[in-house]
Amino acid sequence: MRLRNKTAIVTGAGAGFGRGIATLFAAHGATVVAADVDQQAGLDTVDMIRSGGQVGLFAETDVSREAEVKALIDTTIGQLGRIDVVVNNAGVCKLRSITELTESEWDRHIDVNLKGVWLLSKHALPPMMKRRTGCILNVASLSGIKARSHMAAYSASKGGVIMLTRQMALELAPYSIRCNCISPVFGDTSMGHDLLTQAAQLHGLPDVSGVRETLLNGIPLGRASRPEDIAYAALYLASEEASLVTGINLIIDGGVRA
Repeated sequence: MRLRNKTAIVTGAGAGFGRGIATLFAAHGATVVAADVDQQAGLDTVDMIRSGGQVGLFAETDVSREAEVKALIDTTIGQLGRIDVVVNNAGVCKLRSITELTESEWDRHIDVNLKGVWLLSKHALPPMMKRRTGCILNVASLSGIKARSHMAAYSASKGGVIMLTRQMALELAPYSIRCNCISPVFGDTSMGHDLLTQAAQLHGLPDVSGVRETLLNGIPLGRASRPEDIAYAALYLASEEASLVTGINLIIDGGVRA
């Protein structure tokens, strides 16, 4: 029970890494506010949490909209009285070349992936700073430090998350609030499968098998990241075991950068 009596907000909690983090945090004693723009997916995550005898709440939230983010924080404080951990996980990714990328697609990546991290942190921090304790964890990506074709908007947004994490770590250290991020390699998630489909279509391939094989061949350990891989890393960074860890980017890439 490494998060006993803690309250955690997890965005993008309806699937993939977010669901993995939300359910593992709950299993380790946290009361989890599962935030997602997809109501049914978020409610499904809360059902999974409650079926294990843990406490979970759902909050429908578009992290790119400040009013909705503020409502999420107000609801959490109003119902639970505190915020101990914030996990900024919500994200979008569309494969586009730089010349084909539209302004609205660029804006959507920045608004969700980067501005959403800032907005939630901005509104969650005042009560955390008042208590002089807490942890913010941002889910970035290997694409934030390693360029890939047709991922300009995604890579730019995730690179921004990594730098924002470092900036926040410095500013929040006097309040004993830690801020770290995790950069996963390609994930075996619904978003990951969608990216495979996009890549196959981009290259005119009949299915995703060839794209997946090429991608996995580039990972020395030979497999994609799984929700539990990221969830256990998040659990460590959110726990007191990481009380001296702040400002880091924990890369989980199966050896790619080696």
